[in-house]
Amino acid sequence: MPGLIRLALGQARRERVLLPLWILGIALLGFFTASAVSSQFGGESERTAIIAVAAANPAFLFVRGLPDGTSLGAVVFFQGYAFTAVLAGLMSTFLVIRHTRADEELGRAELIGSTPHRRATPLASTLLLGTAANLALAAAVAGGFIAAGLPLVGSVTAGAAVGAVGLFYVGLASTVAQVMPSGRSANGAAAGLVGAAYLLRGVGDALGTPGADLTRVTGHWISLLSPIGWGQRSRPFSAAEPAPLLVLAGIALVLAAAAMLIRHHRDLDASLLPERAGREHAGLGGASLLGLAWRLQRPTLVGWCVGAATLGGIAGGFGPVVADAVSGNDSLRALIGRLVPGSQVEIIDVFATALLGVVGILAAAAGIQTVLRLRVEETEGRAELLLSTARSRARWLGANAVLAAASAVAVAVVAGSAAAIGLSLSGAGSGDPGLMLLAALSHVPAAAVFISATVLVFAVVPGISIPAGWGMLAVGLVLGQFGELLGLPVWLQDLSPFRHSAAMPLEPFDPAGAWMMGAVALLGAGLAAFLIGKRDLSA
Repeated sequence: MPGLIRLALGQARRERVLLPLWILGIALLGFFTASAVSSQFGGESERTAIIAVAAANPAFLFVRGLPDGTSLGAVVFFQGYAFTAVLAGLMSTFLVIRHTRADEELGRAELIGSTPHRRATPLASTLLLGTAANLALAAAVAGGFIAAGLPLVGSVTAGAAVGAVGLFYVGLASTVAQVMPSGRSANGAAAGLVGAAYLLRGVGDALGTPGADLTRVTGHWISLLSPIGWGQRSRPFSAAEPAPLLVLAGIALVLAAAAMLIRHHRDLDASLLPERAGREHAGLGGASLLGLAWRLQRPTLVGWCVGAATLGGIAGGFGPVVADAVSGNDSLRALIGRLVPGSQVEIIDVFATALLGVVGILAAAAGIQTVLRLRVEETEGRAELLLSTARSRARWLGANAVLAAASAVAVAVVAGSAAAIGLSLSGAGSGDPGLMLLAALSHVPAAAVFISATVLVFAVVPGISIPAGWGMLAVGLVLGQFGELLGLPVWLQDLSPFRHSAAMPLEPFDPAGAWMMGAVALLGAGLAAFLIGKRDLSA
């Protein structure tokens, strides 16, 4: 046991900067959300109105979650829980993979294995570190809510809900690390499971049944397929129920035990899904830098496209559900008539617009991940071998930047096409289904700005490119999604590229905004291609 604790403390030392930033950032998001709701919706009538709007629109339910009353705490939990739970899941998965599968790839696990420690001790110490991190996260989130003036019991339960989701993903990621053959594939699979949980929760919530007074929505059973949905069922500020959180903790314990058992019988660097050997000779384009980048990024891009297709299919195929929700509830139909005058198709367009807005985030994330692969190649020494040939650093960077931009376009095309097909099959839309494809593509210029900024950071200060790339996306998302709620100045909100994307099909396409963001992206990429030649390769 002392050796296990010392090993966990050693891992914690490696996380002394990144992990506190995760915890502090998530806690501050909860605190600022609570403060903003308190200042902007301090009156009971104002909170009742905003909750009624949310309960009336499946798009709000998909993105935010289930309304559960009109108290200040209930509105705060509705506004922010789903996002903080996703962040807790990502924090946990990245943490576990870094100290398991990634350490095996880099040889650190082999060094630890040469000591008297048992084979599964490094995994056990990672599980201990992940548990401690999520306990700290739960306490920090609860402290932020209490500092914002929310009730003690509800704040503690809400913090525990976020921590329980993170704890679930500690167990799940530890199992994924035993299954996948590399750190990159394990990270992609685990992060994909976080996204799938958000989508399942969103579908279950959008299919929920609004109450007669439109202050509460009862979720569909589909949301229980998601750990985020289980955490939501704790209802911290209305009728705090710890039982769903105990379910998550129990499942996490089972997953952790399964991972420990597999690791005990698994050889170092082995996996349940072995990595296939490549072809003996490169195929068409394999001798080019762009072809190499495509070869390395192809599985990851396929994963992003599968997620985009799922989201697009939901956006286009949910028309009948929205129509049934409107026609089957007189009070709901009357409220929608007041909020959005016009036909039923307009409500469907609102739903599609909200979900296709998420496509911009997926497109940017796919492009950023493509760029950040360069940092992995550099730190692990493969870039040095590649660039010892007649290949320049500018061409190497440019090839990967082109693939990153193409990845963003591919994600948007897949999502938009899936939405168009779903809208056609459902028969709910009266307009041109092809408009869904244009709506998805309208978010690509914003994604290109994030890609270009990440390329520029990598070219100048590669050591911070990974946290900076994801950090810029997170900041842009917060400014775009929560800027108005937090009462931020308009100029600050406008720093997010997502604010300049046209909300099609509700709004017409804005060519000026698209050209402006495209010019910024090209300028950043060109500057990066020039500056990368001014620095040395770094480890």
